[in-house]
Amino acid sequence: MAGLGSDPWWKKTLYLTGGALLAAAAYLLHELLVIRKQQEIDSKDAIILHQFARPNNGVPSLSPFCLKMETYLRMADLPYQNYFGGKLSAQGKMPWIEYNHEKVSGTEFIIDFLEEKLGVNLNKHLGPHERAVSRAVTKMVEEHFYWTLAYCQWVDNLNETRKMLSLSGGGPFSNLLRWVVCHITKGIVKREMHGHGIGRFSEEEIYMLMEKDMRSLAGLLGDKKYIMGPKLSTLDATVFGHLAQAMWTLPGTRPERLIKGELINLAMYCERIRRKFWPEWHHDDDNTIYESEESSEGSKTHTPLLDFSFYSRTETFEDEGAENSFSRTPDTDFTGHSLFDSDVDMDDYTDHEQCK
Repeated sequence: MAGLGSDPWWKKTLYLTGGALLAAAAYLLHELLVIRKQQEIDSKDAIILHQFARPNNGVPSLSPFCLKMETYLRMADLPYQNYFGGKLSAQGKMPWIEYNHEKVSGTEFIIDFLEEKLGVNLNKHLGPHERAVSRAVTKMVEEHFYWTLAYCQWVDNLNETRKMLSLSGGGPFSNLLRWVVCHITKGIVKREMHGHGIGRFSEEEIYMLMEKDMRSLAGLLGDKKYIMGPKLSTLDATVFGHLAQAMWTLPGTRPERLIKGELINLAMYCERIRRKFWPEWHHDDDNTIYESEESSEGSKTHTPLLDFSFYSRTETFEDEGAENSFSRTPDTDFTGHSLFDSDVDMDDYTDHEQCK
């Protein structure tokens, strides 16, 4: 076989270009399959939470279910260790946990497992009727509202989502890899939405269904501190994990305008939970009244989320009346009430602000 030196210039160019493309393809395959050495994890008497990598916009997760699960662990005051390996569970699920070398996936099954093994129960104060309402709302959020969020996040608002996505490994092809992953995810979401049935409707109809779900949540919450009343329940982790996506990961979209505008009680609810259970998650809009038109896009910056190898709250969720010592920014109005407590009269607050 003749050597490369004897080939004409155009053949040399083809050889070199082909080699570069093969190298790029190999690198992309390497990253997509996450083929790398796995760290040794010992789950003896420890909860290992497997979830997607932190996004680069300061939000804990772009996945409502990952954020739900991690928030639940904090609400229940269960120490845990995060592992962002990217490996799905045997059922193809994320998140999933390991505890004493047992593996469990699916947030509902994980919570049932932890309640049985560790004796925790955020719903012990709920009666039979309240538990039934809680389950019904959970299914509305996870089986219906979730798909409208997924459409907004991975189909309609894909370019903004791509900017937030963080992929392990980095390297010279990270931007291309991010584009590939986003468009693969877009295709998966559209296919699964079609199978679910909700994806067979028009964009306007999907957003109409989303708005109905959000208005239902706002009506159910009312002026209460948490969804089921003055005390936390597992439902709050579920609702927060989903509403947080509208609050902080969908800039300029209809759900963001709705939650930060007309459905202000949902925004205040999200802030209460964020400040109480995510002390390291600080957002640049901490001291603003939520009207998205008032904030300029150019002024927004994001603080990277600090991650604890192990996390455990030192206070208990039963001490609901205590001031939140985690907050680093002023969050009281002229009456001394917290801006994120349910007893704030927003009309009085707005009138006072206009008189300044």
